[in-house]
Parts: sequence; structure tokens; C-alpha cells
Amino acid sequence: MSNRVVCREASHAGSWYTASGRAPGRPALPPPLPGPAPGRPRSAARHAGYTYCGSCAAHAYKQVDPSITRRIFILGPSHHVPLSRCALSSVDIYRTPLYDLRIDQKIYGELWKTGMFERMSLQTDEDEHSIEMHLPYTAKAMESHKDEFTIIPVLVGALSESKEQEFGKLFSKYLADPSNLFVVSSDFCHWGQRFRYSYYDESQGEIYRSIEHLDKMGMSIIEQLDPVSFSNYLKKYHNTICGRHPIGVLLNAITELQKNGMNMSFSFLNYAQSSQCRNWQDSSVSYAAGALTVH
Repeated sequence: MSNRVVCREASHAGSWYTASGRAPGRPALPPPLPGPAPGRPRSAARHAGYTYCGSCAAHAYKQVDPSITRRIFILGPSHHVPLSRCALSSVDIYRTPLYDLRIDQKIYGELWKTGMFERMSLQTDEDEHSIEMHLPYTAKAMESHKDEFTIIPVLVGALSESKEQEFGKLFSKYLADPSNLFVVSSDFCHWGQRFRYSYYDESQGEIYRSIEHLDKMGMSIIEQLDPVSFSNYLKKYHNTICGRHPIGVLLNAITELQKNGMNMSFSFLNYAQSSQCRNWQDSSVSYAAGALTVH
């Protein structure tokens, strides 16, 4: 039996963000983050090249309290492989330009025993960016306690509503633990011909304002912590929120905990667009950062 440690390389470093751990003055790696906000924040959201969404993401990561966080669950959508369930990594270490992050094999073992998960190949793991884009932020936010935490990366497939409920119930017990942080990876509206999505409500004014109105409608529903309303919103508007299934899993986990009397609130902290669309040839991706707080 081999004791060889398997590592996932930072495959998007040097393109989506800088490969150097020391890059002062550049937006490609996370800047120093301010201290955490009061309460017990449990989640953050968005992913893309840092040039586009880096400052937005920092609003979520500054909520992290490294002194109490010991395990970080990172739920990201699958962009490249068809997946009807969730998948776990087959490696031990995720590399970042800052330092290596260790996967929590004990938690992985618990999840694997449920029979609800697949294993993703190293190729699938390294091709996917939705989890990787959170790793340098995670490393930066936890830098003062870098030897005291583990990560639990989970690739989330195109889940049915019932599967979102099942995974939500499964993850709810972990969400209830104040030493666990959940990072939910998602962008918001992908608008334009290249994304095959061009919803436009003329009453809102220019196209980019229609996109913002559409996104903020969805963000408001997420803040209500109602997975059914969020599903109905997606069915009605088909907003191209790529992390809709990880968000659905989180909302169902919250619903499960609320049944047991746990009091939580979710607030969006920042919203941005990669560019302002004004005509049908334009395209943009929207980003939002928020935090779930347990009271």
C-alpha cells in the first residue's frame, strides 16, 4: 500500500491569477483582508479571474474568523464534466501560490461512506476552476492559522431539487458546527450571445441595469433562505447562475437547521459586473459576495 501524497497543482495560476505568492500592487492575488465581522459567518460566493471579481470576493472573505475556523467546505459547480451527484477529490493536497492546503480525509471518509458521492479524476479536478479560484483567498484569510485547518472540496453536479434536499440534509450537521466554514462558489448572470442568454427588461433602462435588476431579484430570494422560491425564480427567468446547485444545497442545509430552531441570516455584501452591457453585441458576467451568519 502506497503512502505517496497526491497533489493537485494550481492549474489556473498564471492565467486566471498570478502564479507568484508575492505580487505587490497587482490585483491577481487576494490583498490583505480586514478583520472579521461580528457573528459567526459561514459562507462566501463567486468565482472568476481575479481581475474581474477579486475585489468583490474580498468582501466575503473579510468575514472569516481564522481563530475559530478549523474546516473549510468549498462547494463549486462542475463546468466541464456531466455530473448528476457530487464528487470528491482523489488527491491529498491542493497547491496554491501561497502554501499547500490539506484535504480533511476524516470528513472525506464520512462523506464517502454515505454512498452519495463520486470520485473526480485528477484531470477533472485540475480542469475545473470553480473550487480553485477560492483556494488563494482561503489561504490568505487563514494565513495566521495556516497549520490549523483543513479543506473539504466538493464538486457539485446538476442536481435535481430532491438531490439538493438530500445533500442539504447531509451537509446541515457540518454547517451547524461553528468551527466549519462553508464557501459556496458561484458567479451570477452570464449575459450575451456567447452565453446564449439575453433576457432584457426594457423598463429597467439600459441592458446592464436590467441584468442588475434580475440578479438582485435572485439575491433577494437567496437572502430569504427559501430554496423553493429560488428554484421557482430560476425556472421563471433561467438566470445563468452557474453555482445555482451549490446555492441550492446550502439553502436546503439552512432549511434543515431552521427546523431545529437555529437562527440564521444571509446578507449580500457586494455586487459587480465585468462590464456594462449596452447593446446586443456586448457580454458580461455578474459577481456577488455574501455571508451567512448564525446568531
